[in-house]
Amino acid sequence: MEQQRRIAAYGICRDGDGRVLLTRASAFSDMPGIWQLPGGGLKHGEHPEWAVVREFAEETGLAVRTTGVHAILADIGPLPFRDIELHHDRVIFDVALEGGDLRHEADGSTDLVRWADAAGLAVLPLMPFTARLLGVPPHPELIEETLRTAPRVTLPETVAAPPTGPRGQRFAAYGLVTDPAGRVLLTQIAGSYPGAGRWHLPGGGTDFGEQPDVGFLRELVEEAGQHGRITGLLRVSHRRNPAARGPEGHPIDWHSVRVTYIAMVDEPTEAVVTEAAGGSTAEARWFALAEARTLALTDVALAALDWLAGQTGQAPAPLPRS
Repeated sequence: MEQQRRIAAYGICRDGDGRVLLTRASAFSDMPGIWQLPGGGLKHGEHPEWAVVREFAEETGLAVRTTGVHAILADIGPLPFRDIELHHDRVIFDVALEGGDLRHEADGSTDLVRWADAAGLAVLPLMPFTARLLGVPPHPELIEETLRTAPRVTLPETVAAPPTGPRGQRFAAYGLVTDPAGRVLLTQIAGSYPGAGRWHLPGGGTDFGEQPDVGFLRELVEEAGQHGRITGLLRVSHRRNPAARGPEGHPIDWHSVRVTYIAMVDEPTEAVVTEAAGGSTAEARWFALAEARTLALTDVALAALDWLAGQTGQAPAPLPRS
C-alpha cells in the first residue's frame, strides 16, 4: 500500500444558537457521504489560514476570518477505494462569519452544507477527526454503511503539468523551550541543511503516523537530550523556499507548515545532541533570553523569542505573520 501525506486546514464555525457548520463529501471525493468541518488541503505555498478562508468560500459561500488556532492533530488510515494509506496533518482554526450567503458547492469535493445541533451530530456519519473535535462518539459502523451505499463518481485520470522542478511539502513541530531559571533552549542547524549556522527552536519534521506534539517531544530528546512537557500552543506559520538546498545536493521548492508549542523542561541537563551523525543539528545550548536574541536566528526562533521577551517585559512582541 502506497503511503502519502497531506496537510489540510479546517474551521470550526458556530452560529448564535451554538450549531456548528458541516459539509458533506460528494460523489467525486474519496469519502462520499461523510460529513466533516469545512476545509481541505493546502495548495503549495499557501498559509493554513488562507486555505481555511478559501475553502469556506468554495464549499459554503461564506466569508470567514480566523480567530485562533483550535487544535493541531494528525491521523492515518487507508482510503476506502484506493490502495493508499494517507497521513493527514490537520490545522484546526476557530472562525467567525464575515458575510456571504450559505449555499451548497456545485461539482466539487462537497455537495451539501448544513448547520448541525447536538441531536444532528449524533446521527451523522462524521469523519473521526471531526467527531473528536466536537466531542461526539465516533460511529465507524455508520461510516462503513454510508461508504458502502453512497454513489461515487470515478473521474478519469488527468495528467497535470509537472512543476518546473522538484518540490515538496513538509509539516514540522517546534517548541519554545524554557527552564525554571528562565533560560531558553536553542539548536544550531548543521552545515548541510538550509539555514546552516543559524540558531533554531528544537523540533523538526514529524514522522509518518506521528502526532505533532509527540514528534516535537521526540525531537527535543534527539536534538538536545532534554525531557520536556508542552504547556501551550504559540502559533502556526508557514514558509516557502523555492530553492532550498539541503543534503539532497540540489535545490528543492519546499513549502513548510510549522507549529510552535510552548514547553518547559523542569529538570534541565547539559544540552547534548543525541541524534545520529549527519543529522540536521550541529549543537544545542541553553541561553539567557537576552543573549539568545543577539544570535543569528531563524524566522521561527526570532518570532518565538520576541514573543517571550514581550511576555517578560523586555520588549513589545507582536508575532509576525509568516
